[in-house]
Amino acid sequence: MLSDHPAMPCLAVRDLGRAREFYEQTLGFRRMEVPGLDDAEGMGVVYATKQGGMLVYPSSYAGTNQATAVTFQVPGDAFDAEVAALRSGGVEFQTFELPSGSWSDGVLTDGAMRSVWFADPDGNILNVETAAAAA
Repeated sequence: MLSDHPAMPCLAVRDLGRAREFYEQTLGFRRMEVPGLDDAEGMGVVYATKQGGMLVYPSSYAGTNQATAVTFQVPGDAFDAEVAALRSGGVEFQTFELPSGSWSDGVLTDGAMRSVWFADPDGNILNVETAAAAA
Protein backbone atom coordinates (compact mmCIF):
# COMPACT_ATOMS: atom_id res chain seq x y z
CA MET A 1 0.00 0.00 0.00
CA LEU A 2 1.19 3.52 -0.73
CA SER A 3 0.72 4.52 2.90
CA ASP A 4 3.68 2.25 3.75
CA HIS A 5 6.10 4.40 1.75
CA PRO A 6 7.57 7.90 2.18
CA ALA A 7 5.94 10.75 0.27
CA MET A 8 7.77 13.76 -1.14
CA PRO A 9 6.28 17.20 -1.78
CA CYS A 10 7.04 18.46 -5.30
CA LEU A 11 7.12 22.18 -6.11
CA ALA A 12 7.08 23.34 -9.72
CA VAL A 13 9.14 26.44 -10.56
CA ARG A 14 9.77 28.42 -13.75
CA ASP A 15 13.40 29.35 -13.05
CA LEU A 16 15.38 26.73 -11.14
CA GLY A 17 18.30 29.11 -10.48
CA ARG A 18 16.02 31.72 -8.94
CA ALA A 19 14.26 29.01 -6.92
CA ARG A 20 17.57 27.64 -5.65
CA GLU A 21 18.57 31.10 -4.46
CA PHE A 22 15.29 31.44 -2.56
CA TYR A 23 15.25 27.95 -1.02
CA GLU A 24 18.96 27.84 -0.19
CA GLN A 25 19.79 31.44 0.72
CA THR A 26 16.50 32.89 1.95
CA LEU A 27 15.04 29.76 3.60
CA GLY A 28 18.30 27.96 4.41
CA PHE A 29 17.54 24.56 2.88
CA ARG A 30 20.36 22.09 2.30
CA ARG A 31 20.53 20.24 -1.02
CA MET A 32 20.47 16.42 -0.96
CA GLU A 33 22.40 14.29 -3.42
CA VAL A 34 19.92 12.04 -5.22
CA PRO A 35 21.15 9.38 -7.68
CA GLY A 36 19.64 9.95 -11.12
CA LEU A 37 18.67 13.55 -10.44
CA ASP A 38 21.30 15.81 -11.97
CA ASP A 39 20.87 19.44 -10.99
CA ALA A 40 23.52 20.40 -13.56
CA GLU A 41 21.05 19.36 -16.27
CA GLY A 42 18.30 21.46 -14.68
CA MET A 43 16.22 18.44 -13.67
CA GLY A 44 15.53 19.69 -10.17
CA VAL A 45 16.85 19.78 -6.64
CA VAL A 46 15.84 17.77 -3.60
CA TYR A 47 16.10 19.65 -0.32
CA ALA A 48 16.50 17.83 2.99
CA THR A 49 13.72 18.07 5.55
CA LYS A 50 13.48 16.41 8.95
CA GLN A 51 11.56 13.42 7.58
CA GLY A 52 12.77 13.15 4.01
CA GLY A 53 12.94 15.76 1.32
CA MET A 54 11.16 18.13 -0.99
CA LEU A 55 11.68 18.26 -4.76
CA VAL A 56 11.88 21.63 -6.52
CA TYR A 57 11.79 21.14 -10.29
CA PRO A 58 11.23 23.19 -13.45
CA SER A 59 7.79 23.01 -15.04
CA SER A 60 5.67 25.06 -17.40
CA TYR A 61 2.84 24.62 -14.85
CA ALA A 62 4.70 26.54 -12.14
CA GLY A 63 2.61 29.08 -10.28
CA THR A 64 -0.77 27.53 -11.06
CA ASN A 65 -1.48 26.09 -7.59
CA GLN A 66 -3.31 28.64 -5.47
CA ALA A 67 -3.49 26.51 -2.34
CA THR A 68 -0.93 25.66 0.33
CA ALA A 69 1.69 23.40 -1.26
CA VAL A 70 3.82 22.53 1.79
CA THR A 71 3.35 22.96 5.53
CA PHE A 72 6.30 22.94 7.91
CA GLN A 73 5.38 22.08 11.49
CA VAL A 74 7.71 23.61 14.06
CA PRO A 75 7.63 23.28 17.85
CA GLY A 76 5.67 26.07 19.51
CA ASP A 77 8.76 27.36 21.29
CA ALA A 78 10.61 27.68 17.94
CA PHE A 79 7.80 29.38 16.00
CA ASP A 80 8.70 32.99 16.83
CA ALA A 81 12.37 32.41 15.90
CA GLU A 82 11.37 30.83 12.56
CA VAL A 83 9.03 33.74 11.78
CA ALA A 84 11.75 36.25 12.71
CA ALA A 85 14.29 34.46 10.50
CA LEU A 86 11.86 34.50 7.56
CA ARG A 87 11.16 38.21 8.07
CA SER A 88 14.89 39.01 8.25
CA GLY A 89 15.31 37.16 4.94
CA GLY A 90 12.75 39.44 3.30
CA VAL A 91 9.83 37.01 3.30
CA GLU A 92 6.43 38.72 3.23
CA PHE A 93 3.52 36.96 4.89
CA GLN A 94 0.08 36.61 3.34
CA THR A 95 -3.26 37.02 5.09
CA PHE A 96 -6.72 35.99 3.96
CA GLU A 97 -10.24 35.47 5.23
CA LEU A 98 -10.78 32.45 7.48
CA PRO A 99 -13.81 31.30 9.47
CA SER A 100 -11.92 31.54 12.79
CA GLY A 101 -8.77 32.93 14.34
CA SER A 102 -7.25 36.38 14.31
CA TRP A 103 -4.36 37.97 12.42
CA SER A 104 -1.59 40.08 13.93
CA ASP A 105 1.37 41.25 11.85
CA GLY A 106 0.88 38.41 9.35
CA VAL A 107 0.55 35.68 12.00
CA LEU A 108 -2.71 33.75 12.41
CA THR A 109 -3.61 32.62 15.91
CA ASP A 110 -6.47 30.17 16.22
CA GLY A 111 -6.61 28.58 19.67
CA ALA A 112 -3.22 26.94 20.32
CA MET A 113 -2.27 27.04 16.62
CA ARG A 114 -0.13 29.84 15.21
CA SER A 115 0.65 29.98 11.51
CA VAL A 116 2.08 32.07 8.67
CA TRP A 117 1.81 31.70 4.90
CA PHE A 118 4.14 33.04 2.22
CA ALA A 119 4.94 32.40 -1.43
CA ASP A 120 8.14 31.43 -3.22
CA PRO A 121 9.15 33.40 -6.35
CA ASP A 122 6.84 31.24 -8.49
CA GLY A 123 3.80 31.58 -6.25
CA ASN A 124 4.02 28.21 -4.46
CA ILE A 125 2.38 28.82 -1.10
CA LEU A 126 4.34 27.65 1.91
CA ASN A 127 3.05 27.48 5.47
CA VAL A 128 4.81 27.40 8.83
CA GLU A 129 2.67 26.42 11.80
CA THR A 130 3.09 25.37 15.37
CA ALA A 131 3.35 21.61 15.71
CA ALA A 132 0.54 21.70 18.27
CA ALA A 133 -1.88 22.15 15.34
CA ALA A 134 -1.07 18.62 14.15
CA ALA A 135 -2.23 17.05 17.42
